[in-house]
Amino acid sequence: MFETERCMIQSLKKADYHDVQELYFNEEVRKYLGGVRSISEDTMEKMLEIGAGEYHWTIREKQTNDFVGSVSLGPHHDGTYFEISYQLLPKWWGAGFATEVVQVILHFAFDHLKLPKIVAETQVANIPSCQLLERIGMKLERTTIRFGEKQAIYAMEVTAFSL
Repeated sequence: MFETERCMIQSLKKADYHDVQELYFNEEVRKYLGGVRSISEDTMEKMLEIGAGEYHWTIREKQTNDFVGSVSLGPHHDGTYFEISYQLLPKWWGAGFATEVVQVILHFAFDHLKLPKIVAETQVANIPSCQLLERIGMKLERTTIRFGEKQAIYAMEVTAFSL
């Protein structure tokens, strides 16, 4: 478990299924993520597998234990580096929760996993996500077309990381 000033970041558990499903059913959350979709219990089981080379966490607000969203770290599509990914329910947008959480997970990736570089991919049209990644120090590395949309690939190397 990790903590930020306002959040608890805990490993994904079976009991989180309905909260995670809420993210995947939310049209605003999924606007730049391929649209609303169902996440099966089988998919959830795969996300829970230990040693699968991926990390999945839920984010909860400390004071209320309310579900804020999820964050993950796992192999990027290109297979070279790990990607950080996050989804928050709209209620929590614009208040700095994603920034807090992403910085803690970057710290884990660089300091504990000893990864040399982390990437993040978001649609170019998702301006708030691009701004968040730039604000925390990630640099736009390139753009590509994936899933029928123009994607921005951001990156940060361990030498550029500071918390």
